[in-house]
Amino acid sequence: MSSILKSLRALSDPTRIRILALLESEELSVHELQEVTGMGQSRISTQLGVLQDSGLVSSRREGKRIFYRLNGTGDDEDAFVKLAIRGARELPDRGADQINLKRILARRREQAQMYFNEVAGRFDRVYGPGRSWQGFGHLLLRIIPPLVVADLGSGEGLLSELLARRGKKVIAVDNSKKIVEFGARKARKNGLKNLEFRLGDLQNPPIEPKSVDVVILSQALHHAEDPAAAIAAAHRLLRSPGQILILDLLRHSFEKAHESYGDRWLGFAQSDLHRWLETAGFRRIEISVVAREEDPPHFQTLLAAGEK
Repeated sequence: MSSILKSLRALSDPTRIRILALLESEELSVHELQEVTGMGQSRISTQLGVLQDSGLVSSRREGKRIFYRLNGTGDDEDAFVKLAIRGARELPDRGADQINLKRILARRREQAQMYFNEVAGRFDRVYGPGRSWQGFGHLLLRIIPPLVVADLGSGEGLLSELLARRGKKVIAVDNSKKIVEFGARKARKNGLKNLEFRLGDLQNPPIEPKSVDVVILSQALHHAEDPAAAIAAAHRLLRSPGQILILDLLRHSFEKAHESYGDRWLGFAQSDLHRWLETAGFRRIEISVVAREEDPPHFQTLLAAGEK
């Protein structure tokens, strides 16, 4: 088959056009393409094989990873690729792909995050007496400067209590009167005078604008009536510079979460979180999967961060 016919055949599939468009300005690994598109590894590898066989894409190995990039193959093939990339703008996944690509490339530049993931992957491999995430958490807390923190959707305040032992002030906000009363009693019992519980919702927290250094939404955003509005409200609370930290679930299909846990949302796509953070005015946005449960329904936890 001639190279022109191979190119035409390779460009007959929308998924391959989608991949080509992602490779337009940057080489990407299979894993990165997975993160951007949400497609499985075998599907992406198969499509990359077709593109490579047609000569439109080439690859290089770096350690255990293989990176793919567009080829400059010739006038005909280049014309086909340019037309395909133009056509990719009409695909329904184009917007989410571009947001996710931006996030992936930003994360590449943050080597500290990549190093942390490597360390985390080694943590549970070999048992060591007294070696625990709880111990690491207390150690790391000691090197964080005293800050004013808003813990939105705090629940009973487990995280708030830990932060208050180091923070300048912690304001825990929840929409349950009973939980707020319980948390306040516990804070008094433990002598945490810098921990204050307030009744309120995520979209309009009872906190003065530009009064806190850090806003935390830990497994709270999927309970919000309007997640985008909650993130925008968090931005208003922050001083500049300030930071938002979001721990929540990656989008899943476990419908029973609505009834079992009272969840409004079945997690979130990384592209949605990135878009809401960007729209609210946050910059230097980073989003990554930081935990995966081994047991069904295999929930995955996202950590999203942004700066004001």
